[in-house]
Amino acid sequence: MVDHARARKLAERIKVIVAEALERGVIKDSRLGFVTITDVRMTGDLQHATIFYTVYGSDEEREETSAALKDNTGRIRGEVGRNLTIRLTPVIEFMLDALPESAKSIDDLLAKAHAADAEVEALAKKAEYAGDADPYVKPREIEDDEDDVEDAL
Repeated sequence: MVDHARARKLAERIKVIVAEALERGVIKDSRLGFVTITDVRMTGDLQHATIFYTVYGSDEEREETSAALKDNTGRIRGEVGRNLTIRLTPVIEFMLDALPESAKSIDDLLAKAHAADAEVEALAKKAEYAGDADPYVKPREIEDDEDDVEDAL
């Protein structure tokens, strides 16, 4: 039976442990860049943890940081095992988070949509009606003569 609440709590705890370990300098690797741990996902059996991270910098720095994390996964797993109170330490896998790239592409699309909306608004301000300004037919007003009404009676 899978306990999703426990998996979430354990994932949050692993996120904090790994972030603190990277901040304290547990890994002494010159290839390691400015890393931010964004998310941790656990399997239902609590045996595997996927750690998502982002790296501030160029593509080259991302690749170097990825290699450094891959080479030091055992050291980080040992740190996680020392700080968790569970029987088995989960297997750790690092995945580069594509969230910043996705957010940038969405921002670019929103900027294009905003520019298109501004262009349409500018065209709408210059536009003129093709026909009358009020194209709806209005009912005629009939003037009632009081005399005609009395004659009919």
